Formats: sequence, C-alpha cells, structure tokens
Amino acid sequence: MAKPARMRRRHFGLMLSFLLLVAVPLFGVAFYLYTFAQDQYASNTGFTVRTEETGSATDLLGGLANFAGGNATSDGDILYEFITSRELVQRLNERMDLVAHYSAPHDVDPIFALEPDASMEDLVDYWQRVVRVSYTQSNGLIDLEVLGFDPVTAHTLAQAIVEESQILINELNEQARADSMRYAEADLEASIARLRTAREELTQFRTRTQIVDPESDLQGRTGVLNNLQQQLAEALIDYDLLSENTANPNDPRLVQAQRRIEVIRDRIRQERLNFVTDDIGADGEDYPTLMAQFEGLTVDREFAQESYRAALTALDVARTNSARQSRYLAVYIRPSLPESAGFPRREAILALGFLFLTLGWTILALVYYSIRDRQ
Repeated sequence: MAKPARMRRRHFGLMLSFLLLVAVPLFGVAFYLYTFAQDQYASNTGFTVRTEETGSATDLLGGLANFAGGNATSDGDILYEFITSRELVQRLNERMDLVAHYSAPHDVDPIFALEPDASMEDLVDYWQRVVRVSYTQSNGLIDLEVLGFDPVTAHTLAQAIVEESQILINELNEQARADSMRYAEADLEASIARLRTAREELTQFRTRTQIVDPESDLQGRTGVLNNLQQQLAEALIDYDLLSENTANPNDPRLVQAQRRIEVIRDRIRQERLNFVTDDIGADGEDYPTLMAQFEGLTVDREFAQESYRAALTALDVARTNSARQSRYLAVYIRPSLPESAGFPRREAILALGFLFLTLGWTILALVYYSIRDRQ
C-alpha cells in the first residue's frame, strides 16, 4: 500500500515561490492602492454632431444644400480625432493648467499622477489615460469620461471639452459656408461669361450673314415654294379642263397652259436648288451650312442660359444655407458632477494582478518541473 502523502522540500519551495512571486507583489500592489493611490473622480458626458435636414426645394437642386451641410458621420470622425489631439490638450492646458492639476499628488502617488516637469508630449500621452473616448461610428455618438483628482475639476474639464468641440463645429460650419459661397460665386461668374460669349457669337453670326433669324427666312422661302405648288396645281386643273373641252391638240390655249405648267415646274426646281447651292453667307456658305451654324449657336445660348439659371439658384441656396447653422453639437448627456471617487478601481486591479501573477507563477513552476523531470 502507498504511504500517506507528506510535505517534502520541493513542496515547501513551491509554496515559498508562490509567496515571493504572487503574495508579496500582490500585497505591495494592494498596499500602494489603498495607502498612496489618490482618488480620481469621473465626469461623464455624451454628444454627437447633427446635420440640419434640407427641404424638398433644395433636394430638387441635386442636393446643393448637402454640399454646404457636410456629413454627420465624417464630422464625428473629425471630432473624435480632435478630442484626442495635441491641439485640444494645448487649448485646455492654457485654460486650466492641466499640468498643475494632474501633477499635484505626484509626491504621494507617482504612478497615477503626472510628473511636475512633464513636457507637452508627456501631457498628451497622459491625456489618453484620463480622458476616455467611446465613439460609435454607425450613429456618430461620442461618450466621454474625464478623470480628475477632484470632482469640480473633472466636471469643469468635461464642460471645457464640450465647449471646444462646439467651437470646432462652428469653425467647420464657417469653412463650409465660405467654400459653398466661393464655389457658387465662381460657378455664377463662369456661367455669365459663357452666356455672354454665346450671345456675342450669335450676334456676330447675324452681322456676318445679315440674317436676323434664319428660321424666319426659311419660312419665307418655304412660303414661296408653297405658293408655286399651289399655282402648279391650279395650272394643271386648267389644262385638264381645256383638254376636255377642245379636240384640237394644237389649240393655242392648250399650248399656253402647257407652257405655264413647265415654267412653274422649272421655278419650283430652281427654288429647291437654291436652298442647297445659293451662297447666302458673306463667306459663300450655303443655306444648310448656315442653318447648322445657327442651330449650334442657338443650342449653345440656350445651354448657357440654363447654366446661368442653375448657377443663380445654387447661389441663392448657398446664401440661404450660410444664414443658418447647418451642423451643430447635440449634447444628449450633460457633464455630470461626480459625488464619489470611481478610480482607481482597486478591486479590479487587484483581481487582474492576482490573475496574471498566478498565471506567471504557474508557468514558471511548470517550466521548472519540466526541466527537473528531464534531468
């Protein structure tokens, strides 16, 4: 039968190593947390960037107002980067002297406090520890948790972040308005120049050809042809009537009617030929060429007029949007004034410390016994 288990030297060594590697460090961490670590207060706030919805009138213009309004999701991304940026840290440090506040307990709590001689880079790194930003990109919601060594400072700092964020949104509004007005005015100037050029080219065409409206001139020529066609029809009827009433094919009246028909037909043929062969323009252009030029110039003028109307409308929309705030900061959770310290989370730190120290001690013990068994 196996003998009862007894404590051996390796067991005492294992227990001693547990005390040295787990219990003693954990006791040191607990001693520091409950003796030297200073309480930190958390002020919470939440906000998002809202974009003003545009009406149906501006929607019919192809979303010109959205050009000035921007996109709320991209604005949220910009705001998130701004809150964690060096620029915001510099602004708030000038307003509240962050170094003085976060370095005040350094003599007692050097781990959770900032060094008194910290540089701006050190302050920016420390900022990531005391300001925790949670950003939901799908809906643009930003939740902010600001830590301070006293509740008033934490609350004031959270309010300052909200104010600086509002200033940034206002700057983005001003920039969008300026860009919208500048682009709209540039488009209007370009459309005016295009319309002026189209009208000048049409005027030059009329001056060169001495034809105010080729379409009216064409209608006049068409009227002549229609009149000749009508005369030809009447002459043919008269000839048929004479043919029925006389039996002599050499009757002078029949000869005269036949001659009249031939003359009218020659004139119709000549008028039709004149449409193609007559040199109407000063440079010898024929009528179809002049009509093609006139139609092209007319289309250019109509397009320039439509562009001018659209540019005027776009300028009015841009001017209307610039008169109101298209994007604004919506605070759905106002900065809170903490009543009790929530940080450092001593129990959570001790639990994590115990977990990792135990895991480390277990791994070292397994490595030791593995090497020992191989010898």
